[in-house]
Amino acid sequence: MIPGSPLSLALPKGRLFDRTLEYFAARGLSIPLPERELVVTDTKGMVKVFIVKNSDLPVYVTHGIAGLGICGSDVLRESRAVFFELLEFPFGSTRMCLAALEESRNGAGQMAGHAGGHAAGVKLKVATKFPVFTRDFFNSRGIPVEIIKLHGSVELAPVLGLAPYIVDLVETGSTLKANGLRIVEELENTKVKLIANPAYYKIHYQKVNAFVNFLKGQA
Repeated sequence: MIPGSPLSLALPKGRLFDRTLEYFAARGLSIPLPERELVVTDTKGMVKVFIVKNSDLPVYVTHGIAGLGICGSDVLRESRAVFFELLEFPFGSTRMCLAALEESRNGAGQMAGHAGGHAAGVKLKVATKFPVFTRDFFNSRGIPVEIIKLHGSVELAPVLGLAPYIVDLVETGSTLKANGLRIVEELENTKVKLIANPAYYKIHYQKVNAFVNFLKGQA
């Protein structure tokens, strides 16, 4: 047990929340499943958990409302905020992929693979929930890109003619297949990270390090 007041930890709602609780439970850290509460404390008094929307999690950690947070590297990149990354978890990895209609076989792989695979001055039109990652990725390859940011089901964009390509997270690929899409290229594997607000870490580094070691099974 870490003595003193509990550390503050933001967790995202949804599947990652469930996976995190399973990981904690395997190490003897039990967090009561909330009914309607959005703030809960584990039974050992180690962490006070704030349950927040996934995309909002970096905001809470940036502003020091939660000193720590657990979320995917995709969310961290989109936030553009600076955190200390303390631990990478062995669960929750997902593929960030470029996808297009199955019937489209017009050199999309070449366009994703190198700058010479498209006509000069022609922008690759891509719909995505991840504009920061998408722009950075294609800029790093010297490929001009026009990004259409969506918040809902990006799989509809090629189907309805909004954009020929999408960049999105893919787990099984079943949703792509159901909508007649195929993976053109896997761009990156995202990871789940434990992050810390830099100022919070500097003040509470002993307790935070003890918590990290606890999660690693070293305490």
